[in-house]
Amino acid sequence: MASAQSSLPVSAYKSSKKDELYLIIPQTTALNELPQELLVMFGDPKLVLNFEMTPTRKMGREDPQKVWDALQTKGYFIQLPPQEIEKLSDMAPPPERLDNIY
Repeated sequence: MASAQSSLPVSAYKSSKKDELYLIIPQTTALNELPQELLVMFGDPKLVLNFEMTPTRKMGREDPQKVWDALQTKGYFIQLPPQEIEKLSDMAPPPERLDNIY
């Protein structure tokens, strides 16, 4: 892959083994070209989305430059599930008073 490239058609797959675990690969890469141990850990990939990746594309949880660099160097990117603490930060705050629950 040429690093002078400004966009790259990619496919995003979700893991059959772990919620919120995703694999992003160039559309020109076949799944069977990926490292076998990666596929064993990831499980049966389910296609979620095809899109154009750029170093500045807005991503949900990841730094697009980090994704771009991994695609250029390793040929794939793994998006890990959020940490439990990150999930907790999405929860509503507790009520101000707890003495009114009885």
